[in-house]
Amino acid sequence: MTSSPTRIVIVDDHPMVAEGIQSILESYDDIEVLATLSNGQEIIDCVEALNPDVILLDLNMPGIGGLSTTEIILENRPETRILILSMHDSPEYIFSALNHGAVGYVLKDVPTDEIKRAIDAIMAGQRYLCTGAQGSLKPYDRSEREQLTNREQTILLQIAQGKSNKEVAQTLDISVRTVETHRKNIKRKLGISSTAGLTRYAMEHGVLQGGTAHRL
Repeated sequence: MTSSPTRIVIVDDHPMVAEGIQSILESYDDIEVLATLSNGQEIIDCVEALNPDVILLDLNMPGIGGLSTTEIILENRPETRILILSMHDSPEYIFSALNHGAVGYVLKDVPTDEIKRAIDAIMAGQRYLCTGAQGSLKPYDRSEREQLTNREQTILLQIAQGKSNKEVAQTLDISVRTVETHRKNIKRKLGISSTAGLTRYAMEHGVLQGGTAHRL
């Protein structure tokens, strides 16, 4: 039985870049390019209709940038795989992309077949960093790469105080789904699988600052 092709959307505000990538990917029988779009708002508006497996996403675009686009899409479609395609190889860009939920980071000057390898890897459930991106991360500790964002620290505090996802959402005026996504990312970054473990971490690292923690 033949498996379905991987469904791809390319989002880049440079038409020549998007068309070049499209041409490369369409040469593979196991890939279907659904659309090429020019900014974050376009993919946010039509992601449900297109239903892609993978979104190739530029970081620097007019309007909503790649990081915010990644966060918004994953809030509603956490199963979507985001592969960042960028000219920036600085650790700050790579850390931010991964911390916002991207599962791959590829520089725009990589050999054409590496984009296909990246897609295959993330479809297999792996994280993919091109060689240039890996080299940028080498001088940094894993702990530095996996720091919690300010919002994640705020949500960790709420969780450790015994609040449910719904209560956290009401307190911070965000959706329950957003809280669930943040909670998942917090657990992944800290390597902790339970709420009790998160509470214990918060107590041991001073997150509660003297507050009282309760198990959910």
